[in-house]
Amino acid sequence: MRKIIHIDADCFYASVEMRDDPSLRGRPIAVGGSSDHRGVISTCNYEARRFGIHSAMPSSTAKRLCPDILLLPHRMDVYKEVSQKMHHIFYDYTEFVEPLSLDEAFLDVSESQLHKGSATFIAQEIRQRIRAEVGITVSAGIAPNKFLAKVASDWNKPNGQFVITPNDIDAFIATLPVKKIYGVGKAMSTKLGELNIFTCEDIQKFSIFELAQRFGQMGSRLYKLSRGIDDRAVEVGRRRKSLSVENTFTRDLTNVDQCLNELPLLGQQLITRLRRVDDDYKVVKLFVKIKFADFTATTIERSASSVSLEELNELCREAHARKGLAVRLLGVGVSFVDLRNSNVFHQLDLFKS
Repeated sequence: MRKIIHIDADCFYASVEMRDDPSLRGRPIAVGGSSDHRGVISTCNYEARRFGIHSAMPSSTAKRLCPDILLLPHRMDVYKEVSQKMHHIFYDYTEFVEPLSLDEAFLDVSESQLHKGSATFIAQEIRQRIRAEVGITVSAGIAPNKFLAKVASDWNKPNGQFVITPNDIDAFIATLPVKKIYGVGKAMSTKLGELNIFTCEDIQKFSIFELAQRFGQMGSRLYKLSRGIDDRAVEVGRRRKSLSVENTFTRDLTNVDQCLNELPLLGQQLITRLRRVDDDYKVVKLFVKIKFADFTATTIERSASSVSLEELNELCREAHARKGLAVRLLGVGVSFVDLRNSNVFHQLDLFKS
């Protein structure tokens, strides 16, 4: 029996905007195209949703529903950076991560020994870390398969989690509306409604042959998912390339000595997280990242096989000297090569040269 976690950020783009500009909190906001140019809403916060606004809605419609709504343009570079930070956290718990989009992913923690193998506590810690380190909230669903985990992640939004244990499946799935089954849109819901099928329990009254005859391949999917059956594995699209920790300070660090004072703690946090990484990764580079008070950033790296405070100090001095301004963010990290990669020896030779 698998242990699958589905992580889904709460109104992702809007949450990032409210994180970066706290004055937006409590106001109805949406991220998307302009209402004057046939724009479309990408996402909105919960204040805007109270007016009936939702993603994929024309911005002009959103403006009619809520004349006070604040429409913000996309900042995709920022959203991608936030997404990367979230995924770095995911990889601290498992290598089996399947990204679905910038703001959601499946994690298979079946083999994890963290928290004595409790997927519930792993999900809780991931959510706490994302809130503390990234500055946004996420919701989580925990279940024996991907379908149920994704449904569960929507159950206690925002900033919550929901667990479906193997013993809970039959009772939970019975009353689940058919619209919760992926692939069941408005047209399919209408067809099912004509057969008095509104819940998964209603679907269970039909044999797989009857469903296949009426709905083709979709009938087979309906048969399995209405019983909570989903054998799909978490598909690992890539392996991690780096690991880093960073801190955005409430007050800027005014000089390089203040930056150096922060490095021992960041270095120790990095070492602690490295202990969770399996032995198939080899550290080949060490780096320091600085974001200055003017929001420009710089990264300095060098070849290394381990984390050394002395080298971090040298990299920090060199990075700080590039501008010499006050520092709002300081980060340290390592880059890997994957020993399971057939090109790894060629890569290692490149790092040696």
